[in-house]
Amino acid sequence: MDDKTTDTDDATNDHREVGRALRALRHRASLTQEALAERSGIDVTYVSQVENGRRGVRWHTVMRLLRGLGMSVSDLGAEIDRQQDK
Repeated sequence: MDDKTTDTDDATNDHREVGRALRALRHRASLTQEALAERSGIDVTYVSQVENGRRGVRWHTVMRLLRGLGMSVSDLGAEIDRQQDK
């Protein structure tokens, strides 16, 4: 396997991990995807794609989502750690 394939696989796994963590934080905040999208100023379809690991997400978008959730980067990091420990 070459480095390009490995990088692509790693990126896909990262997208899934971030998406799962954002979904868990959204559930913890008792928000629907629609409510989070509205609070964050992001299209609900995009929120769904991010949560399902089908879309990568840029840093400024992560920050908008976290603000919409009322959570911090450390909350996201802790949730990613919890997901990895499963």
